[in-house]
Amino acid sequence: MIFLARMPAILAYPAIIFTLLASLSLLLWTAFTGVPPQSSSKSEADAVIALLKQAKLPDHAVIIDLGSGWGSLVIALARAFPQASVQGVEMSPFPYLISRFRTRTLSNVSLKRGNFFHSNLKNANAITCYLMPARMAQVSELLDRTVKPGTCVVANAFQFRGRCVAASTQGAWCGTVALYIWPARQWTG
Repeated sequence: MIFLARMPAILAYPAIIFTLLASLSLLLWTAFTGVPPQSSSKSEADAVIALLKQAKLPDHAVIIDLGSGWGSLVIALARAFPQASVQGVEMSPFPYLISRFRTRTLSNVSLKRGNFFHSNLKNANAITCYLMPARMAQVSELLDRTVKPGTCVVANAFQFRGRCVAASTQGAWCGTVALYIWPARQWTG
């Protein structure tokens, strides 16, 4: 009987330790990357999908989500584009593990844990990102170096400066969701 009375306490300790480790992981990776793992809302995911459909991606497109976080956008993209290969890249371990679990039944999704600045983006037909403004200039430079001209890039909430927006829509929470056809340079003259 004493063992049964102590059982809830015994189970509580691992739950508390897990919660503390997950929280510490999120704080450390946010401090390291400068970007908290954010989840796209359904309306934001719908806006990204609508812009990619407007861009008329090929049937077997490669769509890469930079900083895929908890996997919400990757899941929405995989369902909206069942013929596409949807790839997510996430550096933070805890969101990556959660997204792995959430996408385990989606055959057209592959996830990679790592720094997307070291990823191969050359085969992408489309890139999506929901990052903080401080990272957008670096992402712009990465895309200039790695993607082929004509690649569709959709930025959720935070736009690329000095680039022409091909189409945009208003997101529900954070503002504009914008489609760029890379390199999308603004010409001044």
